[in-house]
Amino acid sequence: MKNNLTLYFCITFFFVLVVTLTTQAQTSEPGKYILEHDAQVAKEQPGPHDGGGQSIGYSFFDGVKAYKTAFKKRTLKPGSSIGYHLQQEDEIYYILSGTGEMKMNGKTFPVKSGDAILTRPGSSHGLTPDKNTELTLIIVYPKN
Repeated sequence: MKNNLTLYFCITFFFVLVVTLTTQAQTSEPGKYILEHDAQVAKEQPGPHDGGGQSIGYSFFDGVKAYKTAFKKRTLKPGSSIGYHLQQEDEIYYILSGTGEMKMNGKTFPVKSGDAILTRPGSSHGLTPDKNTELTLIIVYPKN
């Protein structure tokens, strides 16, 4: 229970930090903010990194000038995946809902709602939802 609360507070702090940075990147005027909704940014897409199948990608704040963080949500439909690929920068996957299997540097392990995975530069990874289920996650990484 204590570990779950610690994870919850860490993730909440992280999300507040991302929103704060987004607001600051958009304008230097105090009190300004940007609000985007899933419906505004949702796009049907194949699974990224040649993962195949169908997914829904949500790229938040892509049009914000000088904002240097990618903040994305993705729903992997049954039969889709994020293809196995080499990581170039730190990237966080946070599983919002569903269950699946993460392949990291050749090893496979289960993931579920509430799991956060930090992938480091030079590692390789991919993600597949369990059979006949959807998996929804948040992905955060620095933009180049």
